[in-house]
Amino acid sequence: MSSLRALAIASEMAPFVKTGGLADVVGALPHALAAENIELRTLIPGYPEVLGVLHAGETVLEFEDLFGGPAWIHAARHNGVAIYTLIAPHLYAREGGLYTGPDGADYPDNAFRFAALAWAGAQVGLGALDEFAPDVVHAHDWQAALAPAYMHYAERPRPATIVSIHNIAFQGQFPKELLEPLRLPPRAFDIDGVEYYGAIGFLKAGLQLADRITTVSPSYAREIETPEFGMGLEGLLRARADRVSGILNGVDEETWDPATDAHLETRYDHWSLPSRARNKAALQKRLRLRVDPDAFFIGVVSRLSWQKGLDLLLDVLPQFMRGRAQLALLGTGDKTLEEGFVAAEAAHVGRVGVHNGYSEELAHMIQAGADAFLVPSRFEPCGLTQLYALRYGAVPIVSRVGGLKDTIVDANEMALQADVATGLQFSPTTAEALAIALREAERLFGDAETWRKIQVNGMRTDVSWRNPARRYAKLFEDAVAANIG
Repeated sequence: MSSLRALAIASEMAPFVKTGGLADVVGALPHALAAENIELRTLIPGYPEVLGVLHAGETVLEFEDLFGGPAWIHAARHNGVAIYTLIAPHLYAREGGLYTGPDGADYPDNAFRFAALAWAGAQVGLGALDEFAPDVVHAHDWQAALAPAYMHYAERPRPATIVSIHNIAFQGQFPKELLEPLRLPPRAFDIDGVEYYGAIGFLKAGLQLADRITTVSPSYAREIETPEFGMGLEGLLRARADRVSGILNGVDEETWDPATDAHLETRYDHWSLPSRARNKAALQKRLRLRVDPDAFFIGVVSRLSWQKGLDLLLDVLPQFMRGRAQLALLGTGDKTLEEGFVAAEAAHVGRVGVHNGYSEELAHMIQAGADAFLVPSRFEPCGLTQLYALRYGAVPIVSRVGGLKDTIVDANEMALQADVATGLQFSPTTAEALAIALREAERLFGDAETWRKIQVNGMRTDVSWRNPARRYAKLFEDAVAANIG
């Protein structure tokens, strides 16, 4: 097929701004899809952090009034990637986070901040730019999900549309009184449009009106059709099941490569695993832990939240610490969990190390220094940290949900005999099951030969973007062909 042109719309993109895996995926897809003959340009908000980097370039589209003030789209390139920045100072030039103010509360005008992003993307999709007319528009999560709705209600020829769900728990719901201010026609407030339990649902609108729906793992694609995981959208997703697919994320193999990683004490690969021990010692020193090469050292890099199951780890930690175990935790989020892990650090001096916040260097050090890496999520669309752990030889211990289930081969007896195990899975997602999994992992760690086989299997697993990129390319091609037909 000849080259396709695609526009991605997203609220964050690595390396400019990031709160989670969404940014990593959005940042990786342009390079990954270029290998599949797809030209992908990405539209992101003009946050101060973005404008500090993408200041060169030119203005390609202006809006006299975009939800309360003038705005314009600025085109630039960064590391070979074409990026459109929506510059709207009244919406994005402010202190605080991407979605919340300095007080931690959602910005009261988030409906307009992200409707503006979707509106601008829809105008590009509908042909507002002379330089670029996309064949497909790919909207990521609720912040971009109104774009298919805006194009649908424009009732003009439009490109194919795809909405990707990175986490269905975040849906973007706003009062119905905003319908007209959001430039949506009265007929849009309907069960087959943007209406969602008496409100306006941004994600719901995208899932209802996009040509295709994708999420970030095959298992999560099935899970979100159930009441347990669908967060109220399961009925819609079941009704559109023939349009839903799951495509696993990949990882940036240049950024996450223990053989070249500048953050590490010692670089290594699966042929030189014994040298990894020096990274374990460096991590123990960094976190003021007892330098013990034989301690079973668990690493966690995570948002601290109920979804991520870190309360379960707090529950089992006293029992886990009875042995020779150690824990390194990097993360921030729920204040009760933050305080709980700080208290655990004080109660287990030299064996628990906690860093509340985020450090890219420490994240890499944990992957390279921990013996095992824990992801006890109650639900997990895909997850990237367990993929990093595979590459770094930190054996993943994961709950059997979503993308965790799809990416880790459990070290059960048959998998160990066949020498295909890459980690451990546990289910259900309870403290009791987690405690059993940690005991089993510590037992396997005591068998050096078996543990090393599991490490090597993980490090040799292909977690790149090559296969996901082929699947995205096929999805784009099918959507475009159906739209033309």
